[in-house]
Amino acid sequence: MAKKILVVGGGGREHAIIKALKKSPDCGEIWCAPGNGGISYDAKCKNIKSTDVDTMVGFAVEEKFDYVVVAQDDPLALGMVDALAAVGIPAFGPDKAAARIEASKVFSKDLMKKYGIPTAKYETFDDPAKVMEYIKAEGKYPVVIKADGLALGKGVLICENEQQAAEGVKEIMLDKKFGASGNHVVVEEFLTGPEVSVLSFTDGKVVKPMVSSMDHKRANDHDTGLNTGGMGTIAPNPYYTPEVAAECMEKIFLPTIKAMNAEGCPFKGCLYFGLMLTPDGPKVIEYNCRFGDPETQVVLPLLEGDLLHIMQACTGGTLENEEVKFSDGAAACVILASGGYPVAYEKGKPITGLVDGQLPDEENVTVYHSGTAITEDGTLVTAGGRVLGVTATGPRLTNALSHAYEAAEKISFEKLHKRSDIGLRALKALAEKE
Repeated sequence: MAKKILVVGGGGREHAIIKALKKSPDCGEIWCAPGNGGISYDAKCKNIKSTDVDTMVGFAVEEKFDYVVVAQDDPLALGMVDALAAVGIPAFGPDKAAARIEASKVFSKDLMKKYGIPTAKYETFDDPAKVMEYIKAEGKYPVVIKADGLALGKGVLICENEQQAAEGVKEIMLDKKFGASGNHVVVEEFLTGPEVSVLSFTDGKVVKPMVSSMDHKRANDHDTGLNTGGMGTIAPNPYYTPEVAAECMEKIFLPTIKAMNAEGCPFKGCLYFGLMLTPDGPKVIEYNCRFGDPETQVVLPLLEGDLLHIMQACTGGTLENEEVKFSDGAAACVILASGGYPVAYEKGKPITGLVDGQLPDEENVTVYHSGTAITEDGTLVTAGGRVLGVTATGPRLTNALSHAYEAAEKISFEKLHKRSDIGLRALKALAEKE
């Protein structure tokens, strides 16, 4: 019987999840809360803040949803999955205890240390003076300073010298740029090597990794400018070879799931592994307790299985019986952002080139809406820092990238900003392999 589904969140990731869920024959009516303008072409939207757990759960009960996908980190950390379970509604995502793997960097680093999961050398602090004492004593730069709690993906600072480190500590711990998330910090060694993002499905027993991807975090070309939530991504990641994948499964993926079980907080849902392939082997840079954004916008278009069935198997503990298969092709996503992102940017700029939120007459191209709204007169306008993600799929990465960029050229709004070099590093790596 068709399931009535609610997806919690309102960005490009949620849009990609909704589009993938709609391919399932068991997907019935689908809602998104809060959603956004562009998502409203694909799902009914209800304007409830994703962090308002009580109102969201009340809405889920009132509307009699059969299944809820909690896609965002904040509501997961606040225990939305627990609150839904308490009223008998099954949900995709970890409970509050398991969501700490992302919500507290101190928790995740201590977990890795305790269970021998490879990661950067680190120390944790709650006293700003002690942080600087440690950094000066170590005398190694660059050094990485991370806010303990959630910070919209912007709580990681790479400091090149003592002055930058002191400014970073002040920003996070004294000025409280990220609020209580900066009460504790993790200081860790700077790792080098290619970065790989691997999203995985898990039911707390088995891990089924998705196709690997490569994010592009910096705002501008050549990896310059400020860190953002991500300006584009490609899949698969050429550095993530079958040999690396096998090593990650043995030393990182399964040990993490076992560690969470041993700590009494089994993880069910999507576990994201942010990895660095260092000269000493793969190491964990970070865990996320949910689908990445914009990684989801390249990973799910390549999924050949039934996303709804896979998600329900994660919730129900039957993932072992579920096939998780991806196509052999490639996908590329180019983010169209508001000029000034990630600092100050204007909203409400009319977007041209789209019909019902998509590019007409474009095969193998999907536009995912990160920050859009529809005005009273029906105009689609910008409503966020990251506005749209243009994803193209193709047999090879070169096809997917050129198609994504060609498609992106057909969309315009005032002060549109995009990187022109998404995927170039991956193409170089592929060329070196051949």
